[in-house]
Amino acid sequence: MRIISIFIILITITITMQSQSSKYNKLTKEEERIILNKGTEAPYSGKYYKFAEDGTYVCKRCNAPLYKSNDKFDASCGWPSFDDEIEGAILKKTDADGRRTEILCANCGAHLGHVFVGEHYTDKNTRHCVNSLSLNFVPLEIPKQKSTDTAIFAGGCFWGMEYYFENAKGVKSTTVGYIGGKTQNPTYEQVCSHTTGHIEAIEVVFDTQETDFETLAKLFFEIHDPTQLNRQGPDVGEQYKSAVFYINEEQKQITEKLIQILENKGYNVVTELIPASTFWPAESYHQDYYDKKQSRPYCHFYKKIF
Repeated sequence: MRIISIFIILITITITMQSQSSKYNKLTKEEERIILNKGTEAPYSGKYYKFAEDGTYVCKRCNAPLYKSNDKFDASCGWPSFDDEIEGAILKKTDADGRRTEILCANCGAHLGHVFVGEHYTDKNTRHCVNSLSLNFVPLEIPKQKSTDTAIFAGGCFWGMEYYFENAKGVKSTTVGYIGGKTQNPTYEQVCSHTTGHIEAIEVVFDTQETDFETLAKLFFEIHDPTQLNRQGPDVGEQYKSAVFYINEEQKQITEKLIQILENKGYNVVTELIPASTFWPAESYHQDYYDKKQSRPYCHFYKKIF
């Protein structure tokens, strides 16, 4: 019975050790020498010694975050150096030599290196001297900047609007269509019957690295007459009203600012600000109309007013 009990205990210990080891990353022989057996890598040999990217240094064994890159500094000592740790990430204890202070991962006990104070390398007066083999690095994720944005303008016949916008700097594409009404997927004939409530408009997709909404909104006011109510030149009707269909609050505020500038210049602006709704592309024969006709607009003319 005693032999059986000892056998069961040994099996239990083995299973426990296997379970514990499975929680951690697999290490190479050299990493085991450093991390588990408290060794030291050769100076100036580690991949993170002169490493200077932004991000977080984590434990090679368990992936626990240990150090932030902005706490790393060059001590010219041959190993990565940090003057601070992430709160609660590091354990410190007297080294086996009785002189130095060993630093370990607080999560898994992995050996990292040693910490020294009083050397005056930085204002924090602390140097965590860490083996590169004890670390992995997670680069800082930089949010991707939105490369394109959209604006929707209405200022009379959409043919003339497109003529000027499709050649503006930073504009990636233009689409003429209908917006603001109640009918799903309206046709040109339905819009012209004045029963759908739609307005002729243009959707402009632009590169935010080359232009911005304010620049395009200024162009909008300079290629049509924002003082004409429900018409533009010879085109008369509610479908030709002047309006900015803003997609966000910033677009609304920018348009309000430009309208105020125009009113201060003496313009009686009738342009409406309307929250954007579904934009329905017009029929294909309306797209790029003046390019196809090789002609110029008859009701839109550029006039610099800003």
